[in-house]
Amino acid sequence: MDKTRLEAFSDGVVAILITIMVLELKAPEEATWEALRPLRPVFLAYVLSFVYLGIYWNNHHHMFKAVDEVNGKILWANSHLLFWLSLVPFTTAWMGATRSAPAPTAAYGVVFLSAALAYTILVQTLLAGGANRRLARAIGRDIKGKLSIVLYVTAIALAFVNVWLADGLYVLVALIWLVPDRRIEKYAR
Repeated sequence: MDKTRLEAFSDGVVAILITIMVLELKAPEEATWEALRPLRPVFLAYVLSFVYLGIYWNNHHHMFKAVDEVNGKILWANSHLLFWLSLVPFTTAWMGATRSAPAPTAAYGVVFLSAALAYTILVQTLLAGGANRRLARAIGRDIKGKLSIVLYVTAIALAFVNVWLADGLYVLVALIWLVPDRRIEKYAR
């Protein structure tokens, strides 16, 4: 089955999610720099989520460059990933509005942990059957993916102890993935 419809649909969903998030940013009524101060937590949550969605879009794009074909299972695995990503605007707004309270901070992590697990399931579904050999060579042991899952679980637990440490781990995971996976770039040509 051709992969272009899956890629186009995924691109559209990510674009809509970013649009929803930016529409949640409300401009202050006052025309002063001081009026922006209360919006700082909301804006920082938006920036982190924008970076995450960009990372997912970028790695999804690179991964599908190395994919030869898709099937129904792959379509469902991709939809599973998109479901978890579709919750990002909600948890971003909640975390920003509550100034990183424990429950919203943990929920933010649960959504990204679930997205990471869904991404892993998508990769494994792509590899099942052996039709996508270039991708199998590129993925290797997936240390970054496994490390990310451990960091998300740790951050979720930390959210109830110290939200700043949890937020720091979310930023760390984003930094780990900021550079596109070069293994996939190498084999996607």
